[in-house]
Amino acid sequence: MKMQALLVSAGALLALALAPAQDTKALKGTVKLDGSSTVFPIAEAVAEEFSKAAPGVEVTVGISGTGGGFKRFGAGEIDMSSASRAIKKSEADACKAKRIEFIELPVAFDGLTIVVNTGNTWVKELTIEQVKAIFLAGTAAKTWKDVDPSWPADPIRVFSPGTDSGTFDYFKEVVAGKEGKIRADMSVGEDDNVLVRGVEGDRNAIGFFGYAYYAENKSRLRAVPVVNPATRKAVGPTPESIEDGSYAPFSRPLFIYVNRASLDKPAAAAFARYALDHASELVGEVGYVKLPAAIIDRAKANLAARRTGSQFLDADGKDRHGPLAEIYK
Repeated sequence: MKMQALLVSAGALLALALAPAQDTKALKGTVKLDGSSTVFPIAEAVAEEFSKAAPGVEVTVGISGTGGGFKRFGAGEIDMSSASRAIKKSEADACKAKRIEFIELPVAFDGLTIVVNTGNTWVKELTIEQVKAIFLAGTAAKTWKDVDPSWPADPIRVFSPGTDSGTFDYFKEVVAGKEGKIRADMSVGEDDNVLVRGVEGDRNAIGFFGYAYYAENKSRLRAVPVVNPATRKAVGPTPESIEDGSYAPFSRPLFIYVNRASLDKPAAAAFARYALDHASELVGEVGYVKLPAAIIDRAKANLAARRTGSQFLDADGKDRHGPLAEIYK
């Protein structure tokens, strides 16, 4: 099976290499993309650059959250859905019910970043147990002193992405697991810039969002190092620690899902190819971490061969877990 996959990938890449160069200047049409606020900076950057290469194509980029994007995608309303987590079985089933086949394209690495106000001088690092104490329902700490007796007895104010967000889903899975619940008394929002302003404006605030929004606001917030459960060492989010996985367990891949039928439209097909061709240079510009060349090449091969389905769902539709390099072999 591995040899067959390698032959398919090699053949698809060869087809790409031999394909005649497309005159993007002559392209006309529309491309509709919606989804993750975390992936939005990448999608927006790709759209802006693509518009220079194909001025006749109108690209719209929405920001309704990963879950919201998948709902529109599964209803056939958009060509592509951006996501800060892999597609769920229920979302894949919704696509299947509408006879929508999709191609899964990883485009970048992200590190879900926990941030506090710059006036917070007591939280130097957090263990996963302390993160649970702050964010889990039922046992949620009301004050900082509830987390650590040496910390102030001031009330904690929590900021979180909305529940339609893939960032929220990923955080919930890592911190609460399948059965656990996140506390309800949070200030939530799909716009990460609102979360930035919320944490910036309250000395007792804590929140989380994608690394790019922290990188853009380093002077306004402070990222909290997280103790790696395996090494027991506190690691802060950086491009290097996100790529090598030492910023654990909050390093994750980001995706764009493409409706296979949309690839019959030259404008949409050109946009998808452009996104992968320029992903490495653009993701760094907007604050994310580029993927290894081997994974981008595999994504290009999948796109060229129109290989549908998610590599994060096994044959029975169950979630597959593990490093991206292991899943995208």
